[in-house]
Amino acid sequence: MTKGGLIEVVAESTPHISKKDTEIVVNTIFESMARALQDGERIEIRGFGSFQVKVREAREGRNPKTGEPVQISAKRTPFFKVGKELKELVDRRPSPSAGSSEGF
Repeated sequence: MTKGGLIEVVAESTPHISKKDTEIVVNTIFESMARALQDGERIEIRGFGSFQVKVREAREGRNPKTGEPVQISAKRTPFFKVGKELKELVDRRPSPSAGSSEGF
């Protein structure tokens, strides 16, 4: 699913809100989440999962072409941990009516 697909699904579920307003809401949610992670905050969506920033320390790697050692600098990277309910939902066998929106 793409962001555009998500906007379509939300717009269909909320016919009283225009598609343009739905797009603004979805974009605002994503921007807020990105800003929170940028500020080092943890995001938890119960039943879905949690997002947090993990710090990868500087380390020495190898250039795969030459085998020479290369310094890899420290970096902060987003990490997603799936929630128990989502994990169980995904693990279920697909039903004949695959594509139904059950769960969330």
